[in-house]
Amino acid sequence: MEISSEKNGRTLVVRVAGELDLDTAREFRARIDADLDRFGSRDLVLDFGLVSFVDSSGLGAILGRYRRVTEKGGTVVLCRPVDHVRRLLDQAGVSRVIRIHQTLEQAIRGLGQKDAALGGDTR
Repeated sequence: MEISSEKNGRTLVVRVAGELDLDTAREFRARIDADLDRFGSRDLVLDFGLVSFVDSSGLGAILGRYRRVTEKGGTVVLCRPVDHVRRLLDQAGVSRVIRIHQTLEQAIRGLGQKDAALGGDTR
């Protein structure tokens, strides 16, 4: 798994590539938590355009970042998941709590739509 982060205003944009699973979930959590603290970011965009696989450990890591960010009043959105990862996120119920967008630009614009996140879909 590869992770790169950048600050965009008060938002941390994290691009993830590879597999998010038992072997990589700990690194995913630690890196995002450290970058949220380092950049003082309130909101989080997860760009999953190059994520090829997610297992239950990966789902837990995603939802843990959601909980951390929202407890501090921030918003989490996800963008560009490939079809089979999108289906998994839908089946696991992640898309009911984290808004999923087709592009990074839509995701950044969608940060202001907290109430629409539940049940929201921008396919």
